[in-house]
Amino acid sequence: MTTEEKLKHFLDTCMEDVRTRSSRMLDEYTSALEQSFEDHKRDAKHRAQLQIRQETERIERDINRQVSAGQLDIRRALGRRQEELKEELFAGLKERLKDYIKSPEYTLFLERQIENAIALAEGQSLSIYLDPSDEAKINTFASRYPEVEFKISSYSFLGGTRAVIPSHNILIDNSLETRLAEEKERFHFERRDN
Repeated sequence: MTTEEKLKHFLDTCMEDVRTRSSRMLDEYTSALEQSFEDHKRDAKHRAQLQIRQETERIERDINRQVSAGQLDIRRALGRRQEELKEELFAGLKERLKDYIKSPEYTLFLERQIENAIALAEGQSLSIYLDPSDEAKINTFASRYPEVEFKISSYSFLGGTRAVIPSHNILIDNSLETRLAEEKERFHFERRDN
């Protein structure tokens, strides 16, 4: 082999080695770039999913806040309307009580209250206050129950009686006004689910 052939052979061998190395380096570099690209895609996808989850949670919180505010407004409106209806109901009831006071059953009702107060007093002194609207009945009750001191109240309590047993420091409030106020305090609308 001549020198020139040796050189050509050496050049071919070197070139083949360079091509092999460069091809291997290019493959490794391409592989590294592809791995880096896959990592980048995975990371970008993860960040996008995280952002979507955060936005979804924020939107859900906003919706829940708006729903809660709406429910609170509805409850307030419902409470106001129930209070209005309650006032109307008890105003109507008060009017019906005024009609009841004019009936003979009301006089029997007063007599039962007086007899119950007498029984509770157990022979002790007893004062019974009547509503100013019942002033016409005082003489009838005084003659029927001589052991009781009857008085007309200085203010109206819608009817009924108030009794005082001084020896026991007892006040018996059977006024219609008090009973109406107690019922109004206890009254509430019941919710019906259909």
